[in-house]
Amino acid sequence: MTFPIYQLDAFTSNLFGGNPAAVMPLESWLADDKLQSIAAENNLAETAYFIADSGEADFNLRWFTPTKEMDLCGHATLASAHVIFHQLGWEKDEVLFSTLSGILRVSRSSEGLTLDFPSRPPELNEPSQALLASLGIKDYLYAGYARDWLIEVSSEAEVQTMTPDFRALANETQRAVIVTAAGDKVDFVSRFFAPEYGMDEDPVTGSAHCTLVPFWAEKLAKNTLNARQVSARGGELLCHIEAGRVFMTGQCVVFLQGEVFL
Repeated sequence: MTFPIYQLDAFTSNLFGGNPAAVMPLESWLADDKLQSIAAENNLAETAYFIADSGEADFNLRWFTPTKEMDLCGHATLASAHVIFHQLGWEKDEVLFSTLSGILRVSRSSEGLTLDFPSRPPELNEPSQALLASLGIKDYLYAGYARDWLIEVSSEAEVQTMTPDFRALANETQRAVIVTAAGDKVDFVSRFFAPEYGMDEDPVTGSAHCTLVPFWAEKLAKNTLNARQVSARGGELLCHIEAGRVFMTGQCVVFLQGEVFL
């Protein structure tokens, strides 16, 4: 049997920027081990699968890293919506996904595609010295976690120049780690490290902004923020928080379209 597959760069308007994701529309679910094996074969941060949903949503959506299924993923949701709108000819201006994190809405406008995601503010927590050492952090301004660790450091330059010991990091925590700082030209910058998820660094991480946005909105006393993830590929997000929801707007570029043979 053959199945369509798309690969897109998300949270960017430039090919080879942002965060690559694979997207596979399905008529019905394959076995979970098949979904995981395909994601491992793709070897991208995320592979997204969706099927038509007969309930409250339009589609049921799932996300897999090369090693595990995730509860929430931003860039692969953005990529899935792009495929639905532009490759599959969806005529409405919004699409609803049923996911492990509830109903997620993606709407389109002249600015791009906007994700409507849950807010996940961090709770203060003290990291171990071994965790800080694995990241190369000597001093920090804040540390806590929701799903992922969030550690604030003093400058954008420190975030950009970090060189974590990923094997040590994987030994110290089963959580991913977001490192962030106030930006020089945007409200805040970040990087996202997740060796436990099968990816040392994720280039642009929508789900991380479910924690970053409430944190920086409170710190800067503003609800609309410009963010940049300063990985090697880089990506930009226009973010807004309102009534416990985080809205992130970005664009996608299609890199390839093909078939999977099973």
